[in-house]
Amino acid sequence: MNSQSNGKLPEHPEPFWRTSVDFPTFPSLNESLEVDVIVVGAGITGITSAYLLANEGLKVAVIEADKVLNGTTGHTTAKITAQHDLIYDEFIQNMGRSTARLYYEANMEALAFIKKTVEEHQIDCEFTNVDAYIYSVSDKYEEKIKKEADAYARLQIEGGLVDDFPFDIDVNNVLVMKNQAQFHVTKYLVHLIDLIKEKGGQIFEDTVAVNIKTGEKPVVLTRNEKRITAKHVLICTHFPFYEGTGLYSTRMYADRSYALAVKAKKEFPSGIFISADEPTRSLRSIMDNGEELVLIVGENHKTGQSQVETMEHYKALEQFGEELFGLEKIVNRWSAQDLVTLDKLPYIGEITSGNPNILIATGFRKWGMSNGTAAALLFRDMVTGKESKFEKLYTPSRFYAHPSLKNFLVQNANVVGQLIKGKLNSPKTNPDDLAKGEGAVVTLDGHRKGAYRDDDGKIHIVDTTCTHIGCEVEWNSGDRTWDCPCHGSRFKFTGEVIEGPAEKPLQKYDYTMMDNLTSEDSGY
Repeated sequence: MNSQSNGKLPEHPEPFWRTSVDFPTFPSLNESLEVDVIVVGAGITGITSAYLLANEGLKVAVIEADKVLNGTTGHTTAKITAQHDLIYDEFIQNMGRSTARLYYEANMEALAFIKKTVEEHQIDCEFTNVDAYIYSVSDKYEEKIKKEADAYARLQIEGGLVDDFPFDIDVNNVLVMKNQAQFHVTKYLVHLIDLIKEKGGQIFEDTVAVNIKTGEKPVVLTRNEKRITAKHVLICTHFPFYEGTGLYSTRMYADRSYALAVKAKKEFPSGIFISADEPTRSLRSIMDNGEELVLIVGENHKTGQSQVETMEHYKALEQFGEELFGLEKIVNRWSAQDLVTLDKLPYIGEITSGNPNILIATGFRKWGMSNGTAAALLFRDMVTGKESKFEKLYTPSRFYAHPSLKNFLVQNANVVGQLIKGKLNSPKTNPDDLAKGEGAVVTLDGHRKGAYRDDDGKIHIVDTTCTHIGCEVEWNSGDRTWDCPCHGSRFKFTGEVIEGPAEKPLQKYDYTMMDNLTSEDSGY
């Protein structure tokens, strides 16, 4: 375990959900195959979809570019709730009461499905029913919470304003949603993986999907030139590797947040909690071999657009935890990002109109436990030809003039601004001045490059131009990655893609102390 004493953050980020479970391993796909359904992406949406469709008697295969459960799902808070910040009053205003109610029902049905599955298969994943709380510490958000409470009443959501709050925080008001839940997400999904295998489902890791050949039976093409033919393709990747004509990179933005798993001096009360005010503070308890830990999450910002060094976000969470609980040790730290759509509803369904055999799920806005499960349940119905009352709710082809048009203009203006800003930036840092574990944007031979000195002292040089649309990436010191401020692509310090929409790595260079800069083969 990656634990540290109080006052010292772990050197390397590592999510709790990845350190507390033994994960199965799978081979890469080394031959072409044909199945009923190919699932691309092995997070909660992909694994749940494969489990459901294998139960329907379909021949299912899952491919994952990295390792199973190592993406957004492995970096979650693992709250299972329909309380997704202050959202229901906004949905009523922008989309109507029936749409807002449907969203609540979809997420509550997802929660009920997880609970039923845990009970049916006796999955030891610490599933616990708890109430969910959102609180305000400012007058502005006090009024917003009052409006949200009114929305709960209009939508017949079980909950409302409450007087009691179990933390030493000076709150203005508190809103509760009753009968929500939390669990250990990777313990749950590893068990589903076993059930998929028992049903004959196939899973392949280190298998990168790069394109789809459309048709009556679409074909997924992989980087190693293998072909997977299927009746249906489910795109369950964080950002869709294939956009069709959906233009998803212009209809979503990436938002990052940070997490600490800590041993607190004070006992944690029952419930899951989040602040309405910013910077966000999200709290829940987790169990680690019988020891209670507290998960502290927050400090969100658009990917690549932090106003401070990223380690400062972790330090802010540490200070908050110390003041609220007193910290005995910090066990894990990690960060995560998710995609936000124009209207804050996920895109789930046909990737573009008229493509019923290529389905997509993306834009969960950091609430992927319920939304990802809801997506899998909808996929099951769509693949098997059953009607679902949620299909229209989530359809990617929807368009609400307000707020979609406004947000489309705002987000894409932000992209243009970031593109121009990066091109005008002329850093002067010399790579030779970097300490071990330090990275920075530098100028070499008059060109903007990215430099990082690893723990062995070797300097790695990459081109800072993102391979998606050409924005300039920024150094993320907390995670030692290069992050794009335009559409959220992320790259290892060696240039390889971590998260899309970028598909190609950053160009790498060979750096010597003689200022000799030559391009290396980046694999393309």
